[in-house]
Amino acid sequence: MRAFVGLGGNLGDPVAQIESALKALDQSPQTRLIRHSGFYRTPPWGITEQAEFVNAVAEIETTLSPFQLLRELLRIEVEAGRLRDETRWGPRLIDLDLLLYGESMIDEDNLRVPHPRMAERAFVMVPLAELEPSLSLPEHGVVSALLAGLDTSTCIRLPGHD
Repeated sequence: MRAFVGLGGNLGDPVAQIESALKALDQSPQTRLIRHSGFYRTPPWGITEQAEFVNAVAEIETTLSPFQLLRELLRIEVEAGRLRDETRWGPRLIDLDLLLYGESMIDEDNLRVPHPRMAERAFVMVPLAELEPSLSLPEHGVVSALLAGLDTSTCIRLPGHD
């Protein structure tokens, strides 16, 4: 199954954390990294009094179920040193979000796919559009059309992370 994963972080060295997470994704069981977007410096979302984030999107191929893949993403976060607390939208070492899993629509307590509000967030849509501008998001529309309605001026592509 083709899936897309959002990666981000703003503590420590976020570029190194994302590079490490991409390697870990590619080494995950039954999963292969197909490609990833460039890296983007983006302003924080929610809690704005924190460091800027670095964000990217990865396209993977996996035979894991969506729930197995979610567990694998959480494992990668923990191995990278992420400690989960109750601070929503707060600073983090690394964050891996399952954005899309094929054309699946999942609405469970611990997993919602497509990822909630992804279509409203430039820090997700800009790197996703770099990979698949014509991709159709279930119940949202085509990535390029959704991106046209967002302010992307604060998503700054970092050189050298193709």
